[in-house]
Amino acid sequence: MIEAARLDREEPGGKVISKLAKLIVRDDNNDGIDRRGFLECMAWAGTGVVWTIAGGVPSSRAFGQKAHGSKGELSFVQISDSHIGFNKPANPDVTGTLQATVEKINALPSAPEFIIHTGDLSHLSKPAEYDTLEQVLKSAKQKQILYVPGEHDTSIDDGKQYLERYGKGTQGRGWYSHDYNGVHFVGLVNVAALEGLGKIGPDQLAWLESDLKARSSSTPIVVFAHIPLWSVYPDWGWGTQDSEQALTYLKRFGSVTVLNGHIHQVMQKVEGNVTFHTGMSTAFPQPAPGSAPAPGPMKVPAERLRSVLGIAEVRYVARKHSLAVVDSTLADAADASRPAGD
Repeated sequence: MIEAARLDREEPGGKVISKLAKLIVRDDNNDGIDRRGFLECMAWAGTGVVWTIAGGVPSSRAFGQKAHGSKGELSFVQISDSHIGFNKPANPDVTGTLQATVEKINALPSAPEFIIHTGDLSHLSKPAEYDTLEQVLKSAKQKQILYVPGEHDTSIDDGKQYLERYGKGTQGRGWYSHDYNGVHFVGLVNVAALEGLGKIGPDQLAWLESDLKARSSSTPIVVFAHIPLWSVYPDWGWGTQDSEQALTYLKRFGSVTVLNGHIHQVMQKVEGNVTFHTGMSTAFPQPAPGSAPAPGPMKVPAERLRSVLGIAEVRYVARKHSLAVVDSTLADAADASRPAGD
């Protein structure tokens, strides 16, 4: 089953609460967009997810949501799809919304140890776009950032610029693995195919099998790639054609978390011990699967913008292999992040 993030919240007893922020208050340029309100909305659309792994069990929360339980052994932030260089009406200031994202990361009560960016750093793989991205991310407290490329980072120049900047110490077209505090992180590249579904490829699959053989089945695994490793909507290329083989290598592990971007919206799924989570974009939303003729940047009227942007808290429940989802409106997120009396 496919679930998109909802904006309604169900209270105990079945009552549904729908509370929308009044963020679009003025149209500065007679184009249906209030710049200040737009940036605030878009900042929440792309501020990412805070992941904590404690005792091998991953849990997550959206920015603005209070942490649950004790401090985790390891925490990190996932952001995705910054598309630096994009300047169409769906978001005329992608640099501004990425900067807002960094500011939210820096304001977290407990600083995550690093950031994972799940691809489409740039829009057209231009050096100036990467320069801008790096300038913005320099202001993040976390100096370690793990990257994988998106198709926008590879389709123009076959990934040359990306690999020159972010490919040191990686294999093939940029895949690699790292260990942090007992957790094994694997960055995969599944954007080599220019059309249709994502593809990992035989060389990378052979490397992945070898890489995982050295790990005990009790090792928590975090896999991150750009295109989802589960079939979200194949008609739009929202899936990876040879992901089944990769997932075969992961089945023996007790805790596997797979993080992706690409579709610019929160969707989640659990299969056995594997939790899948796709993150929102820091740039612009895309339509829900099948709700438009094709995927792409989604421009909505200003009065509807807040209704298509939201945040979600996702918690993995150990031993039950289930996913608890708490959806929040933009108003909830904004209220949680503001000092008392604001």
